[in-house]
Amino acid sequence: MKKVLIIVENQPVPKDFRVWKEARSLRDAGYQVAVLCPRAKGAQEGYELLDGVHIYRHPVAKEGNGSWGYVREYASALFWEFLYSWWIYFRRGFNVIQGCNPPDDIFLVALPFKLLGVKYMFDHHDVNPELYLSKYGKRNLFYKVQMWLEKMTFRCSDVVISTNNSYREIAIARGGVSPDNIFVVRNGPNPATFRAVPSNPALKHGKRYLIGYVGVMNTQDGLDILLDVALRIKNLGRRDTHFTCVGTGPELATLRKIVQEKQLEDMVNFAGFVPDAEMVEILSTADVCVNPDRPCQMNSMSTMIKILEYMALGKPIVQFDGTEGRFSAQEASLYSDGGDRVADFADKILWLLDHPEERERMGQFGRRRIEKELAWEYSVHNLLAAYEKAFSKLRGKHALQPDGARP
Repeated sequence: MKKVLIIVENQPVPKDFRVWKEARSLRDAGYQVAVLCPRAKGAQEGYELLDGVHIYRHPVAKEGNGSWGYVREYASALFWEFLYSWWIYFRRGFNVIQGCNPPDDIFLVALPFKLLGVKYMFDHHDVNPELYLSKYGKRNLFYKVQMWLEKMTFRCSDVVISTNNSYREIAIARGGVSPDNIFVVRNGPNPATFRAVPSNPALKHGKRYLIGYVGVMNTQDGLDILLDVALRIKNLGRRDTHFTCVGTGPELATLRKIVQEKQLEDMVNFAGFVPDAEMVEILSTADVCVNPDRPCQMNSMSTMIKILEYMALGKPIVQFDGTEGRFSAQEASLYSDGGDRVADFADKILWLLDHPEERERMGQFGRRRIEKELAWEYSVHNLLAAYEKAFSKLRGKHALQPDGARP
C-alpha cells in the first residue's frame, strides 16, 4: 500500500482545512495517510484515527512573538517533528513525506528519510520571505535566513505543490524546480457543504446593512485599514451600516482598543473565533464581504481562502487589487487601486450597498465560478498527479519500509 506522512506546523488537523481535504482525498484514492501536526485548543489528543486518517499531534512551545520568539517556537516544533516522524516510520512506514509550510524548515525532518529512499513533497502554502517583509519591512539576517530556507526546501523537494500560478513561478524562478515537478493544487471550498444559510437580521445589530470579514488578524491582514474605512463611512453620515469581523490573531487586542479610540463601538464588533456554523450564518447575512489585506507583494501573489469562501456563499467582495485576488474573484469583486486606499475602499463598499442588483449579479458570478472552476474537486486531479509523480521516482529504489500495526 502507498503510505504518506503529511507534516503541518501552522495548525492542527482537521482545523487546517486544506491539509484535511488533501488527506481525505488521498485516503479516497487508496493511500494510507498519517498526519503530524501541533496540538491546540480543541485538538489536544496525541493520536486520533479520524475518517480513516491517522492523526498524530505533538506538544507545542509558547507561541512566538518577534523574530527570536519565532525561532524558539520553530526549533521546538522541529524537535518534536523529528522524534514523531521516526516513531511513525517504525510503526507504520511511509514512502513520501509532504511538508506544508510555514515555516520552510520541514525539509530538515525529511533529509535522513531521503537517504532511505523516501521522497519529499513540498506543499507551498506561504511565500515566507515576502511574509517576513510584510510584517517587519527589513531585509536583515532573519530575512536572509528565510531566503536560504526556501532555497534549500526547493532543492530538497522531489515534487512541489503550489497553491497558485504565482507560487509556481517562484518555484521555477527562485527555486530552480523543473516545471515537470510542479503541480498547482488550489485551495477551493466544497460548494456541496460550504453553502449559504438563511439570513439572520438580528446579526445586523439594528442596521440595514452588514459588512462581513473572516480571517486571521495580523499586521499584514489590514484590519486597521478596515477600521479607518468604517470611520470614514461613519463620518460621511451613514448610520445604516455595521461591520462584523470573525477570527482571531495577534492584533485582535490592539484592534479592539482602536475601536474604542475611534468611537466605533456602535458600528464595529469583533466576534473572535466562532464555530463554523456561526461563521457561515454571519457571512450569509452580510450584504458585502471584504478583504482589506494590506497591499504588498506577499498579499498580491497569495490566494486567500476567505475570497473563495465569500464566493461560495454568493457574496460580492471589495478588496485591494492584487494578482491572485483578481484571478480568483474576477467579476465577483470590486478592486480598490490602493491610492487613497481608505476613501476608495469605503466608496466601493457604499456603491455596492446602493446597487443591490450589482450585488446580486456579482454574488451569482462568484458562486458559479466556484461550482464550475475553483471548487476543491477540481484540485484533486492535480494532487493525485503530484503523488503519482513522487511515487514514480521510487521505482527501482529500495527504501527501508518497516510496517507496524500500532498507532
